[in-house]
Amino acid sequence: MATTSKTRRTGMYENVKNQFERAAEVMGLDESVKKILSITNNEIVVHFPVKMDSGDVEVFTGYRVQHNNALGPYKGGLRYHETVDLDAARALATWMTWKTSLAGLPYGGGKGGIQLDPKKYSQGELERITRRFTYALGDNIGPEHDIPAPDVNTNAQMMAWIADTYMSTKSPAERSKNQHVVTGKPVGSGGLEGRDRATGFGVVVTLEYWAKQKGISLEGKKYIVQGFGNVGYWSAHFMNKNGAILVGVQDATGTIYNPDGMDPEDLLRYQTENATIHGYTNHDFDSTKFFAIDCDIIIPAALGNQITEDNAADIKAIVVAEGANGPTDTEGEAILLANGVEIIPDILCNSGGVIGSYYEWLQNRNGEIWYMDDVIMKLRKKLEEAFGKVLATSEQYKTDWRTAAYIVALTRIEMAYKQRGIFP
Repeated sequence: MATTSKTRRTGMYENVKNQFERAAEVMGLDESVKKILSITNNEIVVHFPVKMDSGDVEVFTGYRVQHNNALGPYKGGLRYHETVDLDAARALATWMTWKTSLAGLPYGGGKGGIQLDPKKYSQGELERITRRFTYALGDNIGPEHDIPAPDVNTNAQMMAWIADTYMSTKSPAERSKNQHVVTGKPVGSGGLEGRDRATGFGVVVTLEYWAKQKGISLEGKKYIVQGFGNVGYWSAHFMNKNGAILVGVQDATGTIYNPDGMDPEDLLRYQTENATIHGYTNHDFDSTKFFAIDCDIIIPAALGNQITEDNAADIKAIVVAEGANGPTDTEGEAILLANGVEIIPDILCNSGGVIGSYYEWLQNRNGEIWYMDDVIMKLRKKLEEAFGKVLATSEQYKTDWRTAAYIVALTRIEMAYKQRGIFP
């Protein structure tokens, strides 16, 4: 990918602050509330040793940033990636506060992870790293305090390890009450049917609502996806069901392009068998020109700061649906909006994941079991409500959708502080 990891690390938190400042100014956010929301509540850094398969010991650094819990427990993913650091965690935790508020959930924002490349470690090593990280975090996480979930390079299996480790630190009588310390677990370990596809489903549902308010259909629309992990694949899966045509995919292993379209299911099989998407098509393509592909819709579903002032002017699409967190930086966004490209902002577009997590948390908390059809219906209803609020707020304040989404989120938090007051 064209963007360097250094840019991602230093740029994301600046983007969050810029977006927050703009929305606060447009809506006239209370100055006292603004001061509180401008900083994080807690920043936890843990260093912990893990024995490798070779017998050597390696020391890892893990992070958990808790931004704000005015509306409820901290909620947000854990990622395993070389770009994980305190600044990235701050940015992502802050976005989670806005995202959960916008979705109308009883949560605040948290985020974290470990700075590592998971491809360099065996499954056994990753299990020991995950369990030791959980133990190191201790009571900084908890089912009514801070509830992690999967993110970049983490999955349902890792969430099961976290839940098992955390529950093992409790007395036998208390263990069953702590299953919802994480969400995104395997279905057999207390997970929710449909949680695996919730984020990608949400991306496409917001695109369906976008198309509906423009009086058009997604059928026949050409789209490209950056990232072909959980979010990228499921986005393509549901776009395919809408009759849209996948013409380009880019991930860490390569860039592929076919103007005649590609089958997401066939691509997934190829990726599973070859551990790469490279070689799936015969078309030569310059990876640095990925976003310049002639298409109608772009779904960035990889890392942050991918659409910048360096490539935003090349975009021919009419809408960018942000499946990733912070894929468009401030300068890139200004160019897109000036060129008439609409943006479905991340805190709306990819909120299906945390909405799904909320239902999993409720399912565990209440000792119930919910099924796929119910979950999909609940997801769609929540997303429709959030989309409607953003649209109405955009019209009320005569502003772009990202600023409108922030205003909806900030208004809810502002109300909570004004009604409760500040202790003491």
